[in-house]
Amino acid sequence: MRRTLIRSATVISMDDAIGDLATCDVLVEGSRIADVRPSIDLGSGEAEIVDGTGRIVIPGLINAHMHTWQTGLRGFAANWTLLEYFRRMHAGLATVFRPEDIHIATLVGALNQINCGTTTLVDWCHNNPTPEHTDAAVRGLIESGIRAAFFHGSPKPEPKPGEPHFSEIPHPRREVERLLAGPLADRDGLVTLGLAILGPHYSTLDVAMHDFRLARELKLIASMHQGGGPAKTSGGWEKLIEAGLVGAGINIVHGNDLPDDLLDRMVDLGVSFSVTPENEMIQGHGFPITGRLLKRGVRPTIGIDLESVLAGDLFSAARVALSMQRALDNAETRKASGTIPATTTIPVREALRWITTESARMLGRESQIGSLTPGKLADLVIINASDLNLFPVHDPVATVVMQTSLANIEAVMIGGAWKKRNGQLLVDGLETKKQLLAQSGRRLVQAIERQGRAA
Repeated sequence: MRRTLIRSATVISMDDAIGDLATCDVLVEGSRIADVRPSIDLGSGEAEIVDGTGRIVIPGLINAHMHTWQTGLRGFAANWTLLEYFRRMHAGLATVFRPEDIHIATLVGALNQINCGTTTLVDWCHNNPTPEHTDAAVRGLIESGIRAAFFHGSPKPEPKPGEPHFSEIPHPRREVERLLAGPLADRDGLVTLGLAILGPHYSTLDVAMHDFRLARELKLIASMHQGGGPAKTSGGWEKLIEAGLVGAGINIVHGNDLPDDLLDRMVDLGVSFSVTPENEMIQGHGFPITGRLLKRGVRPTIGIDLESVLAGDLFSAARVALSMQRALDNAETRKASGTIPATTTIPVREALRWITTESARMLGRESQIGSLTPGKLADLVIINASDLNLFPVHDPVATVVMQTSLANIEAVMIGGAWKKRNGQLLVDGLETKKQLLAQSGRRLVQAIERQGRAA
């Protein structure tokens, strides 16, 4: 069995029973963490020894929400509001994607996530008009080597004459069952399946009922966007709750406009929430609901959302969520008392939970990933804390959350296998993949421009 020993590192385990250790070893055997403690004795067995001096080891990050199919359009939508995005991306650019565009975007997007320290990606794929598009996305995830939850969605074009609106189309059972019988059959595999459904905000009540029941029957997470214009179904959430379909396994993305009473009921029922703080503020969703959740005793998970708008760095997303909520809390206290709070309202460790342990819980995989705990899968990140922008380290958690960037990610391990070492991705033909991505992006833009001229 392959063994790796990281020796004499600072370890932030995110396991309350283990805690943070200033000088600690991490032993990996096969695909799992075998031990986390100082001065591990290997005995007579062989192992790869990694010097952790001046390094911080953390659990692999978990990106709770990203539309990876848009990687080839990086930055293209940076100046769009949400309404422009609906019109120009879903009703426009998305309609000219070929399966090969989905494949290269998903592959390179997933590789970039690994490069940035993400070991688990929730790929919310809602541009799959054919099984070939879906298979191309899944293949891209598998080829990248990332751990992923492929949330199977549905495209949202403008209907042609005689066609139903996308809000009237139930999630395709046959396609979901095909994936479960084929490439995503292993519920504990490297790439697993979830559902990216419309939800009552974007579908009719009949479609929402169908999709919620399908997810429950197949024991799959059902994730849905909530917000962005008026709801398609008035009172839809109340009817779904009355039908007993809302609870654990339901994931709300955004949720900025949820009224307090409905948010209370969702929290009580065990619904999870994924916020994408930077994109929500840029495109006009509203302020992230981070603080509203924390006041109710639950934590958000954090996602990137759109690389067509912003960077794919999860550390930055967590910082934005933390900073924005601290700003809101400070303003609220100043308004009420005339001064800022006596101490910070959210410690930095909270933000690290949002992108590790809490996201693992949202996926129902908290027993497998999210912390450096013996027995869990060996998904971890090594940060070079000797780098100029991090040194000296007084508070390792603060260093990780508030100061770490892509430049400091020295190594990434997924399931006991190195995916990045010495600051370099371990992937063949990366330059060729980049060129294919660039060609795809150019073709997509040119194709939609031709359509516009023809119209």
